[in-house]
Amino acid sequence: MKNTQPIGIFDSGVGGISVMSHIQSLLPNESLAYVADSLFAPYGLKSKDVILERSKTAIDYLIKKQSAKLIVVACNTATAAAIQELRQMYQIPIIGMEPAIKPATKATICKKVGILATNSTLDSAKFSLLLDTHSGEINFYTQPCPGLVEFIEQGRINDTSMKNLIQKYLDPLIKRKVDTIVLGCTHYVFIRNIIENIMGPEVRIIDTGLALAKQVKSELEKFSLQNKSKGNYYSISTNSINREMKEIIKSITINLDFKFSYFDSWS
Repeated sequence: MKNTQPIGIFDSGVGGISVMSHIQSLLPNESLAYVADSLFAPYGLKSKDVILERSKTAIDYLIKKQSAKLIVVACNTATAAAIQELRQMYQIPIIGMEPAIKPATKATICKKVGILATNSTLDSAKFSLLLDTHSGEINFYTQPCPGLVEFIEQGRINDTSMKNLIQKYLDPLIKRKVDTIVLGCTHYVFIRNIIENIMGPEVRIIDTGLALAKQVKSELEKFSLQNKSKGNYYSISTNSINREMKEIIKSITINLDFKFSYFDSWS
């Protein structure tokens, strides 16, 4: 394996591009190959078996077609549903997402933390164990958010209907008077400003993109896979049937010059 090979990143759609941006900022020498399984987004309401199969297909593509040296599962749902099985199947390092529960417990003052996530993430055994580990004095209030991923995938971030849906999901957390909110889905980073405007400056919003980027750096150092040469590149591929997806991705990838491609399948 060559150090110049790219880091492979995948998500059910464009959400993981927020993670890609964190990795690019922290590791500017690394090439990054991102694939969005948009045709099957969102993963949030799919079964564990389906999520595992889609994850395998994406990883196979990244390894065989992109020659990835390390895989980032930039999806909380896929991590919760499939990360253990995936690590048993592949020989290269695989890093997954984890909702920022621990940082939230340190950030909250009133001991009330809200968590926005997909149904699958909230229902997973991995997530339940994570909450159990960090509960105690902290009160966690989970809020499933069906529909948000679909709006973001369509580039409809500023639609009135989108803002109304966000308000609907935040209202229970406002009533609970939480002072910290965890973004438990990578897609939600792209609506962070809307959430902040609704919740106000006194509520802290936490995502895990930077923490994951630091973990990627640590893994590269551990296996001596750092790219110290120049000539890196960024690629983003999607199987979306939306022919405006390139423009949608451009709108959320500020200052990231990337090669874009459509394809009909991962094979």
